[in-house]
Order: sequence, then structure tokens, then C-alpha cells
Amino acid sequence: MQNVISKYFGISKVLLVAALVGGSLTNQITAQQTAEVKTTVGTKKVWGTVDGVTIEGLVNGPSAAVADLQIACVFEYTQDDIFKSPALPAELNGMVHLDEALKGIITEVRKTGKFKGYALETLLMDPPKGSMGSKKLLLIGLGDRNNFDAELMKKVGAVAMREALRLKVQTVSFASDIKDAGIDSPTALVAGNVVLGAFDAYRAQDYLNAQQVSEKMTVKKLILLAGPSFFTVAGGGIKDAIDQLNAK
Repeated sequence: MQNVISKYFGISKVLLVAALVGGSLTNQITAQQTAEVKTTVGTKKVWGTVDGVTIEGLVNGPSAAVADLQIACVFEYTQDDIFKSPALPAELNGMVHLDEALKGIITEVRKTGKFKGYALETLLMDPPKGSMGSKKLLLIGLGDRNNFDAELMKKVGAVAMREALRLKVQTVSFASDIKDAGIDSPTALVAGNVVLGAFDAYRAQDYLNAQQVSEKMTVKKLILLAGPSFFTVAGGGIKDAIDQLNAK
């Protein structure tokens, strides 16, 4: 009888270990599969509208997106910051592609201090025809990368919209480029804050327009760019912001 009991417990231990190992491997595989889910480049989706302006998500980099105005964000310059770790690898890094499309001019103006990238600093470029998808490029500074706070993106979104309205463009494409720089930022919050800030500025200008002290509003579409791994998460933040704005 004792031998039977010993055998039983021996088998039970083996089964328990197998179950634990199997469960652990299943969890690891599930986590890996989740991590590997990526949205195809070129995917676009209308997340909603605010005040008649369409808000669209697009999986693409700032060099390829087509719009009247492309906005890209950069931190204060540090040596080779967009090319070396913790920045994303070159093949996944939209800022690297944008810099290459413009033959290194973005790195040059940052490296020489002509554009320092201070928080909310702006620099407008007219790219050579055919060099990128959009007609104009606006850089907006994000300041010190070591002190980044997602709240800043509300102000960045406001600056982006005010510049778009000042330039009288109809389509605006926005790339935060924070992930490209290797900053582990809260994707949904960043995307949502950009939308909230942009429409704070839009509504302020719209109020002035109603008082007949501002020119006609021009922006019809705001495109928010995201990498293949961040499209869905960013979309959640964008939709939350749209709901919040439309509830006002």
C-alpha cells in the first residue's frame, strides 16, 4: 500500500510540474504573440470628427505621409541621438527616414545649434519637391528628453494647430517621434493630449472667427501618425480625446 501511495504522489508531482511548465510556456508564447502583433504600414482609420475636422490615424512615417503640412517633434540635440540606442533602429525610425529624405538637413540644423529643440520652439521648412510626401515641414521642439512629461503634448498640439491655421493649410499630419527617440512614453496619453491641445487652439481661433476678428478656418483633416506596434493603442487615446471634446 505504501508503495502505491508513493507512486501516486510521484506521478502527481510530475503532472504538477508539467502543468506549471506548460502554463508558463503558454503565457510566454501568448505574450510574445501579443508583442508581435503589428498593424500594416499604410493602414489608415478615421477615429472620429471634432467641429467638422476629420481625425485620422495612419501607420506611416513623416517622410511618406501626404499632407499640406507635416509636423515632426524633436528633443534638444545630443550627439547622434536619432541614430544610436535607445532610439529605434533605423529601419523603424521615422525621424531617421525624414532626415535622410532631406539629405541630413534636420541633423545639421540641430547639431549646429540653429534649431535647439527647446520646448515649443518651431522651425518651418519648404522641402524640395519630391523629397517627402508633404508640402511643408514644421519641427516642434520637445525640450530635454530626460524631463519629458506627456502633459507637454497638449501645448505641442496647440502650437501645431495654430501654425497650421496661420499657414492656411487644409490637411495636417502629426508625428510625435517620441518612441523614435527611445523615450518610453505613454502612447495613448500622448496621442490624446495632442488632440486635446490642437482643438483647444482650434476652438479659440474659431471663437475669434465668429467675432469677425480672424480669417476663415482652413484645417479639414488632422492625421496622427503611429508606428506599426503603436497604432491601436494610440487610437484608443485619440478616441477618448474625441469623446471628451465632443461632450463639451
